[in-house]
Amino acid sequence: MANPLQTLIDAKGYVVLDGAMGTQLFAAGLTSGDPPERWNVEHPDRVQQIHRRYAEAGSDVVLTNSFGGTRYRLMLHDLQDRVEELNEAAAANARAVADELDRTVLVAGSMGPTGELIEPLGALSPADAETAFEEQARGLAAGGADLLWLETMSDLAEVEAAIRGARRAGDLPIVSTMSYDTVGRTMMGVSGRDAAERLASYELAAIGANCGNNIPDTEAAVNEIRQHVGDTLVVSKANAGIPEWHGLELHYNGTPEILAAHAHRVRAAGITIVGGCCGSTPDHIAMIAKVLAGEVPVPDVDVDAPTERTTVDRDVRRGGRRRSRSA
Repeated sequence: MANPLQTLIDAKGYVVLDGAMGTQLFAAGLTSGDPPERWNVEHPDRVQQIHRRYAEAGSDVVLTNSFGGTRYRLMLHDLQDRVEELNEAAAANARAVADELDRTVLVAGSMGPTGELIEPLGALSPADAETAFEEQARGLAAGGADLLWLETMSDLAEVEAAIRGARRAGDLPIVSTMSYDTVGRTMMGVSGRDAAERLASYELAAIGANCGNNIPDTEAAVNEIRQHVGDTLVVSKANAGIPEWHGLELHYNGTPEILAAHAHRVRAAGITIVGGCCGSTPDHIAMIAKVLAGEVPVPDVDVDAPTERTTVDRDVRRGGRRRSRSA
């Protein structure tokens, strides 16, 4: 199947992704502990408005509200029997917004980790993982996704199970991004080079990094991937800086200018697919789009690289759910 990301790049030279979903859902009324995926059927108008704001900001790709859409994540909310329904609705919500526009905006079916460890480290067999990802991919395809987007992965065995499961469900192009947050490696010890070399044979539409510890770590990871990935497209979807508690509220310290400067640097290094992850907003994406288009000057900002991960765990991004999608 043709790579729709390459088609966009051939037309404009790069692709702008969307930003965080979780914090936008919380701003729209989602409460901590509630499953975001259920909102696809209970509040489709609010989910669509988030996609619409990103598209209006300049996103060429919007990721569906389905990060926790495998049966293992949905089981935490007794929704494991509604996998295909909720994923189909997630894709249909994004599809409805994309089809409103007078330009091409792709719908990427977000597929996050199961939250389980695969054998021999855990109890989940590769076969069961494949089946779970196949089930999710079928729903996303039925809802109108243009491609499937495996994100925030830390274990290459799980990435491979997800790829195999997704391909059993159909022939949609697949993107894989891992989260590099432990001294340039994923939580399971995978380096950018490891990912580039091991995934090379799968003929993915793109590979790269999302989330992570901080912008410099993500930047270093995608540059390493770029060096070893050959002709495969590379993705950078960094967090908007580092999470910090301001009283009872969580804020990310990366301004739109900081994330846009990062986008400019990685674009200059040959990374052609750029967006935002945790803490990023339509304002961040709008600034990225303007900088990459040359409409505004590249912001002159500095980014510090902390040596230790902050105490705010990734689970805050989705109201306490472990290893979850962008907040």
